Amino acid sequence: MAILKPKDILKLSPKEKEKKLDELRKELMKLKSQISMGNLPESPGKVRAIRRTIARILTLSKERRTLKNK
Repeated sequence: MAILKPKDILKLSPKEKEKKLDELRKELMKLKSQISMGNLPESPGKVRAIRRTIARILTLSKERRTLKNK
């Protein structure tokens, strides 16, 4: 899964954002389960990057909603 930058996230439609969020959350859950079973993930920094990307998507979505309400 590619890590998205804010400018890339802004270009996505709301449905695409939801799809990306689902994909990222599934991947994060998969990596966390690997870690809990004692396996090392391919890239330890990937968990952090995925969490940050999820936060970026949620933050930008919320900012858009607040701007529309004003």
